Amino acid sequence: MSKEIQIINQQKVLGKDFKIYGTFDNPLFKADDVAEWIEHSNTSMMLKPVEEDEKILQQIATLNNVYSAWFLTEDGLYEVLMQSRKPIAKKFKKEVKKILKDVRKHGMYATDELLDNPDLLIQVATKLKDERAKNKALQEENIQKSQIIGELKPKADYTDLILKSKSIVAVTQIAKDYGMSAQEMNNKLHELKVQYLVGKQWILYAKYQAMGYTHSETIPITHKDGRPDVNMITKWTQKGRLFIYNLLKNNGILPMIEREVA
Repeated sequence: MSKEIQIINQQKVLGKDFKIYGTFDNPLFKADDVAEWIEHSNTSMMLKPVEEDEKILQQIATLNNVYSAWFLTEDGLYEVLMQSRKPIAKKFKKEVKKILKDVRKHGMYATDELLDNPDLLIQVATKLKDERAKNKALQEENIQKSQIIGELKPKADYTDLILKSKSIVAVTQIAKDYGMSAQEMNNKLHELKVQYLVGKQWILYAKYQAMGYTHSETIPITHKDGRPDVNMITKWTQKGRLFIYNLLKNNGILPMIEREVA
C-alpha cells in the first residue's frame, strides 16, 4: 500500500482551489481536482489517454479515514491540459508553470497581492505552515489507527468466527484454537471453577448452568460384552465458546490467532 501524501501548496488559481501534493521535485495533482479546473465531467475518461507512468494511485489521509485517489504527475497534468479544448486549460497550464517555478525556488508561490501586502504574506505563510502540521498530524493519527486496527483485528476475526456459527462444538475444537488438548482445556476450566466431573461427564457449576453455555449430548455406545449403553458428553454453544474466550483472556490465555500477531 502506498504511503499517504501531503499537500505542499494550496491557493486559488483562476478562481479554482489549487493544491499541489507530494514534493517540490515530484509534484502530484489530484485527478478529481484537475477535472474540476478544466470543467471535465468524467475523471475516468480524462485519465484514459494518459500514459500509465504519468498517473498514480495514492492514499490521502482525512480526519476520519484514509482513501485512495488518482493523481497526475507534472507531465501527466500538462498532457491533460494540452488535450483539453476548454480555453481555461491553456490558462491553467501557464499558471501552473509559474507556480511550480516559484514553489521550487521559494517553497511557496508569492502573488503580486501577497508581495504588496506583508501582513497577508505572513497570514498565508502561517496558514501553509499550519496546513502542513495538520497533514503531518493526520498522517501520524492514521498510522496509529492502523496500528490499533491491526491489534484489534485478531479479536474481531476470532469473535466473528464464533458469532457467525450457530452450531454447538466439542471442547476438542475449542481447545485446538488455543493449542491445547481437550483434557488440558477441561482441566483449565475446572481449575477456573467453571466445571467439575460427574462420572465421565463435565458438568457446569450451578452459577453457570442457566447461562446457555453448554448442551448435553447423548451418545449411544456398545460395551465389549454387547450391552448397549449411553454416554453423556458436554458440548459448548457459541455463547459458551465466547464465554470461554473472555474468561481465558482475563486469565492471560489467548487463542493462537491472537498470539501470532501479538
